[in-house]
Amino acid sequence: MVTALRVLRPRGSPGPVMLGQPEQEEDFQRFLRRVDAVAKLVQGLNSTDPTIREKNIVEAEKRLRDEENSQEEESKTVVNRTVVNTRASVRGFFPFEVKAVCSLDGFLAILEKDAKERAKRRKRNEHLANALKEKGNDAFRKGDYVMAIQRYTEGLEKLKDKQELYTNRAQAYLKIGEYEKAVGDCEWALKCNEKCIKAYFLMGKAHLALKHYKESRQCYENILQIDPQKESLFKDCMNEVNLEEKRMKDEEKATKELWSGNSAALSIKELLQKLDRPGQNILYYTGGIRLLTGAMKGCTEQTLFRTNNGFSILKDNEVVSRSFCAERKNTAEVDLSVSLLFLWQAVCTGNEENQHLLLTCPDVNAQLPKLLSSGVPEIQKETLALISLYSENENGRRLLVRHQDLTKWLQILMTFANSTDARASSAMNILSDLTEEKRFKTQCHVLLSTGVLPLFTQMLTSVKLLNQAALARAIGIMGNLCADVVIRMQMAASKECWQACLKLVDECLDVSTPKYQECLFAVLGLMMNLLLESNVIIEHFAVDISGRCMSLLREKDGRIVTRAIGVLSRVLPASSSAVEEVVKGGVVKKMIKFLKAGGQITSNYGIKTLSICTRSNRQAQEDLVKSDKNFGVLLKLLESEDEMTVGNAAFCLGQCLVVPGAATSLLNSNVVMILLKHAGGDAARTLVQKNAAIALGKLCVAEPRHIVQLRKLNGLAILNSSMKHMHNI
Repeated sequence: MVTALRVLRPRGSPGPVMLGQPEQEEDFQRFLRRVDAVAKLVQGLNSTDPTIREKNIVEAEKRLRDEENSQEEESKTVVNRTVVNTRASVRGFFPFEVKAVCSLDGFLAILEKDAKERAKRRKRNEHLANALKEKGNDAFRKGDYVMAIQRYTEGLEKLKDKQELYTNRAQAYLKIGEYEKAVGDCEWALKCNEKCIKAYFLMGKAHLALKHYKESRQCYENILQIDPQKESLFKDCMNEVNLEEKRMKDEEKATKELWSGNSAALSIKELLQKLDRPGQNILYYTGGIRLLTGAMKGCTEQTLFRTNNGFSILKDNEVVSRSFCAERKNTAEVDLSVSLLFLWQAVCTGNEENQHLLLTCPDVNAQLPKLLSSGVPEIQKETLALISLYSENENGRRLLVRHQDLTKWLQILMTFANSTDARASSAMNILSDLTEEKRFKTQCHVLLSTGVLPLFTQMLTSVKLLNQAALARAIGIMGNLCADVVIRMQMAASKECWQACLKLVDECLDVSTPKYQECLFAVLGLMMNLLLESNVIIEHFAVDISGRCMSLLREKDGRIVTRAIGVLSRVLPASSSAVEEVVKGGVVKKMIKFLKAGGQITSNYGIKTLSICTRSNRQAQEDLVKSDKNFGVLLKLLESEDEMTVGNAAFCLGQCLVVPGAATSLLNSNVVMILLKHAGGDAARTLVQKNAAIALGKLCVAEPRHIVQLRKLNGLAILNSSMKHMHNI
């Protein structure tokens, strides 16, 4: 690794020094040191400190005398301390021309003049260099890499410290296989800018092509050190290096096995040669493919398959290609296609290099979605098994996303919920894996409203006809996809989607089997995610949704009850009518019951539901005072470690203190101390402090006797300080 140097100076700097030219490199470094010395000298002359300024004046005059003596030695002709050869530039120290320097003022004047001239030249050269860079970029885009290199080189002749020209030329060198030159240009780019990520990236690629694996990894590690946000790029690059190094080792080992006469290795080559015979019967090729599949015992055989052009069988063999790509396959063509899918599974299992090569085969790439939609169970089953090899690990998923058009895959794989066999489970596993990839979610945007949503709503309304286990997983997958804002907004705005969800809830209420319960649990989770949005459609369905949730509160399955309360907590803010209906239905009493016995998640949803109901509904406030005698449940929640729970509990308490007698019922409790602790505390959520302070104020207004305890605790000062703090925030 070449150590990054200072930024190159434009004036008088030598041309780019290629590696292997130490004398030019030494001259260049000496030149940089001299320029730095001049810069420091000028800085000292402009110092406001008289001592520093005087010291630099003496140093400047000394250097001027040294230069004149040097000139005298060269020319042997000096008149009145003026060098006769005025056209010669000072080669020893200054990078600009000096004609007659007799004083410090003359020295500074020349410095200033030279600086202006250099600035003008640099501006002009920078303009020319940029124009040449654009010409180079245009040639690069057209694939004319030789011309691009020529233009970038011309640009560097105008401006030798332009980093972009070095990195662009390095990229062009990579395209034509000039990897050593690419490394050299990247090193020069790093001398211009030691934190140039593009230079390290391209240098890593060049080193990889040269099989310099250690150096390549170091380049990528440098990228991560410069910018930790490039972790994804770092992982991709390091994985590429690891795969390439493993590929080389595997191929070396396989070659040795072949040359040593290993029977298993020889059989792979012989079988591939037999399959390469043209014009044979389809049964001949099917049998050969099956024999080849059986011969795949491990990595060596997989490698020999690759190095002996095994993947070209689909492209080069007309019978195999025609049979595999036929839209309507006869029995023999189905058998051959299934055999080929078995072979690819054997070849690709645990072998990422083979997985990559298979997906880059054009026919395979095009046929995978067609095979999934073929309607032939045997072909679909083995196609799903092959795709699972990719989806079950991160690198495989990235290959799928990178090389496959997945816009239709969500819709295609969803249809397997109709299957009653293992295909349904395999398809849902693949979809579940793919939802972890952001690019897959983005591709799902394309056909979501026109293809996926109509299919999904139909599935929700056909629960009795489908594989309920697969349907539950499909609903869960759609719920996970709602993490993508675009998908969530489209689904939440779909009237048909909400209607289908409600119909599914109704059917699951009528049939209480475990599989139906799983569908119900999944659809409630989906509804919770959709309710993160707010729109007129949700407002329209709010009463119906909340009504279904009230019915579900009678369920024995605690998971379903918890999610039903969660849906209530998110849908009630959308409609005051929904709030009125659930209050009439006794929601307050039910929530108090669940809060007494529920866990943390149930408590979070339950207290939020109560806070929404008591915010504007007097009946809810009165019901809470009746149901929670002496506010025992709320006081317990106020001591929770969860800030959201505490904030909502304080809000509920404050709302209910308007009910006559409510504040008085708290006289013998420690409510003042609890509220004061939260009002003057340092909770991350300021609403906790605010709600606690408001509740404490309402408490003292409703029942003045609480003020006595507040004063004993020095609460007025604490409360006042807390309110000022919140006001500032």
